[in-house]
Amino acid sequence: MYKVKEVAEIAGVSVRTLHHYDHIGLLSPQHVTDKGYRLYGEEGMARLQQILFFKEMDFSLQKIKKILDDPHFDEKQALSNHKEILMEKKIRLERIIHSVDQTLESVQGGENMANEDRFKPFDRRHIEEHQKKYEKEVKERWGQTDAYKESKRKTSSYTDEDWKRIQEESNEIDRQIVDRMSQGPEDEEVQRLIGEKRQHITDYFYECNTEIFCGLADMYVNDPRFTKNIDKWAEGYAEFLRDAMHIYCDRLDG
Repeated sequence: MYKVKEVAEIAGVSVRTLHHYDHIGLLSPQHVTDKGYRLYGEEGMARLQQILFFKEMDFSLQKIKKILDDPHFDEKQALSNHKEILMEKKIRLERIIHSVDQTLESVQGGENMANEDRFKPFDRRHIEEHQKKYEKEVKERWGQTDAYKESKRKTSSYTDEDWKRIQEESNEIDRQIVDRMSQGPEDEEVQRLIGEKRQHITDYFYECNTEIFCGLADMYVNDPRFTKNIDKWAEGYAEFLRDAMHIYCDRLDG
């Protein structure tokens, strides 16, 4: 059995991350001693490895939890799929490295480099095709959840004016949070605004419980597409939101 600090050192993650995984039910210790030490066995270590594999493919923690908790989850098949995607990433990185070498030779030799050679290594289509297979599977399995159905039901009737108003309300909440970033994520006014942000989701999309809200918070940081978009508000805003949302959820869950 491994203590939480030992697991953190072995896996290269923070103790705080492991505590959060426990909090959202993604990865719980197999045993807690009378003195409060959290102990993880081999089963927990194997699950953590799967979590890190899925994170490498930009899956949100909420999606990872649903996949791993599925009674039909096939670890062997998952590992095979992980390898397939990682091999595509490896090939892509090797092409980029080769392109760097070609570019250096071109610069040093004064020769022009073909544009096709410049940009071909950055092509992510093969990787994205494999990732879409996972996303399709997740949608097929979880597309009938209550949250998914509720969101589809609510949004199907929205007009262009509705969408404009909803977006403006969301933007106003973000503006106010950004204005108070210097006060820290635990600031009471920030926390009040985070509550508004959660209520906004519930009002216009689906019942956003704390588990879903925490999953969104992680997605803001773990998915580069979300991070890039959110950080347009302010540098580091995605991470600030994640921290503030986790604090909000921790306080509600007690």
